[in-house]
Amino acid sequence: MRLVFVIVVAVVAALLGAPAATAAEPARVVGVRQLSPTHSVVDVYSPAMNRVVPNDVLRPARGGSLPTLYLLNGALGNEDGVGWINNSGAPAFFADKNVTVVLPIGGRLSFYTDWLADDPILGSNKWQTYLTQELPGVMDQHFGSTRRNAVAGVSMSGGPALDLAVQAPGLYRAAASISGCPASSNPLAQAAISIMIGGALNNPFNMWGPPGAPAWAQHDPSLHADRLRGTAVYAGSASGVPGPVDRIPPGSIPPFGGAAVEAMVNTCTGIFADAVRRAGVPATISMRGEGSHSWALFEDQLKEAWGTTIAPALGTR
Repeated sequence: MRLVFVIVVAVVAALLGAPAATAAEPARVVGVRQLSPTHSVVDVYSPAMNRVVPNDVLRPARGGSLPTLYLLNGALGNEDGVGWINNSGAPAFFADKNVTVVLPIGGRLSFYTDWLADDPILGSNKWQTYLTQELPGVMDQHFGSTRRNAVAGVSMSGGPALDLAVQAPGLYRAAASISGCPASSNPLAQAAISIMIGGALNNPFNMWGPPGAPAWAQHDPSLHADRLRGTAVYAGSASGVPGPVDRIPPGSIPPFGGAAVEAMVNTCTGIFADAVRRAGVPATISMRGEGSHSWALFEDQLKEAWGTTIAPALGTR
């Protein structure tokens, strides 16, 4: 009996003295670069993707505790320098607004969702987790916040912005799709999205599975319009016909590619508009008769979305 007692005591002592299992590293700020009084780049470690994600952050120089708009970039996630910061007047527009604007850099062709499988080229895509579970808490702690959030996306990220609001109910007071496709399970959309991802030699099936797989419908805002009830919603698009809003220089070659893309997302937006109407969910739908897939159009829609939907929902101006 004494031997058993000694063994038990030894085991308990060993357990009590054993080092605790290492906890997963938390999401956190790992670096800040101040580019101007109103623009910084904040590097955030994402445990979900085990990588550091840089984020452009726009804040008024006066600072303070502000609501937050998560503004997503287009197809290549601004990895190539093409995005809201360099191709639109967004920085100047938000300079005097009472809001913190966070623009993640990265996520090219990811549709800002959690992929079912890692991709040999793109790696691990867990952007829904990053944007809804990791980044908001880090931004709130680092800058101070009213904890009123909104999300908006353009082109590739337009539909996903609305999907993020569907997948994370209560996180966002407003969600906006700017020339995006909020009807991802539509056969035309599935084909276009698969071609877009596959055209860069990535495997589109790693995202939501092959076309027609359940995840395509699970991430289609038009099929879950009822889950947007209580969220201020904006969805904008144009016919694809170039117009004054595109500010195309005289003598330039017409933007045939942009026209085709905008016509496609216009179809998606129409499907979504019908869905929110059937569900009785209030939404601002802006389907313009003219406009191609241009940054000038996107900027105009962003201003419209801000004034009609995002700012009122955030209680700011």
